[in-house]
Amino acid sequence: MTNSKPRILITGVTRGIGRATAFALKDFAHLVLVGRDEKTLEALVAELPSAEYVLADLSDSQKIIDGMHEARESGALGTGSGGLDGAVLSAGVLAGDTVENTKPGDWEFALHMNVTAQAVLTAQTLPELREARGTIVFVNSGSGFTSKPGNAVYSATKFALRALSDALREEERERGVRVVSLHPGRVATDMQRELRAYEGGEYVESDYMKPETIGEAVRYALTAPPEANVDVLSIRPR
Repeated sequence: MTNSKPRILITGVTRGIGRATAFALKDFAHLVLVGRDEKTLEALVAELPSAEYVLADLSDSQKIIDGMHEARESGALGTGSGGLDGAVLSAGVLAGDTVENTKPGDWEFALHMNVTAQAVLTAQTLPELREARGTIVFVNSGSGFTSKPGNAVYSATKFALRALSDALREEERERGVRVVSLHPGRVATDMQRELRAYEGGEYVESDYMKPETIGEAVRYALTAPPEANVDVLSIRPR
């Protein structure tokens, strides 16, 4: 463990934007990777120069709380005079259909994964983030600004996540914690494949931004000069 490096927690690291973010930060920070698949996390840690993992099932609020408690006890969230310099909350799910066809359980699952889990994990890490005057990056979506037919569930969760980040930014401003709402447009990920299949369209990877592009944007948000805060950052395919 390299204690002199900033300590950054990342969720959703096993694929897509979360994984790309981990590699964008690998030479800059000591990474704390959060997830539930221990074998996958172990393999990812082995690829990174300075990293460890924390087991936490984001589908269960109590397991998030328990996982962060264990991380605190182990020192993964910072020890001594250090704290947590950043948190990148990238985990999320694509869910729903038309309003008419969406089951109550699908609403509940999507709202939990895309909003409640983010809020619970944030609350658990705020003491360490305050200690380091750290930065939280919520990886949101272009769907956090607009909605369209068949997208009510996903957009509703992303609108709510934007509301969460806006409120948290003002709550924590005087405590020195920076809060960023990052809104990528369409990115070449497994989730994009799922979305295009749902839409009945062809998935053409070159039509979308690379996950690495978003990873670099996350790095920029985390390393902005201390007198500045990147409140909202929207990145669209050219």
